[in-house]
Amino acid sequence: MKGTTIYFFLASVAASVSAFSEIAPNAPPASNGAQYMPGAVAPLGFWDPLGFASNADVNTLKRYREAEIVHGRVAMLVTVGTLAGESLHSGPVISHLSITPKPLWVLLLFSVSFIELIRAQIGWVEPELVPPDQPGMLRANYVPGNLGFDPLNFAPRDPLEFKVMQTKELQNGRLAMIAAVGIMAQEVVDHKGILEHLFG
Repeated sequence: MKGTTIYFFLASVAASVSAFSEIAPNAPPASNGAQYMPGAVAPLGFWDPLGFASNADVNTLKRYREAEIVHGRVAMLVTVGTLAGESLHSGPVISHLSITPKPLWVLLLFSVSFIELIRAQIGWVEPELVPPDQPGMLRANYVPGNLGFDPLNFAPRDPLEFKVMQTKELQNGRLAMIAAVGIMAQEVVDHKGILEHLFG
């Protein structure tokens, strides 16, 4: 089991190199402009085997991208948090939930609610202004994932460089989602922490 875990860990690290690949130059045409969105990298380019993008209008496509970015960011936090949590407290991180103090849960609930409220105000059209057949409409000028929060000025001003940075974030988020699911599945199966598998 240990050898399998290490193999998948190394494969995940190797896959993360694709976050620094060039943006795929040739993407198939789509009527909604999906092929021009960040996230398409060589060698796969614009990869949509189940046809989600080809069957979506522009607003739905933007909501898909918003969901992917947010889930990727959460997964990156989960992956780093899992490693940090297991280095401070032994055992699988999924067992740490039961020992978390209740005040911390309340603080977490209010923090997440506040962030989601801000995100909704920035990105979404007010419900009373949305046509009934287009629920969850995003603002026309809203770039999925861009809440204007950049205290360290990481975001480039050049549009092409900004697109490259968005692609890197998407690729790292995709890898983190796979890593988080893999870590949790491994911990559920044998009740050991991921660090215990790697170094124990």
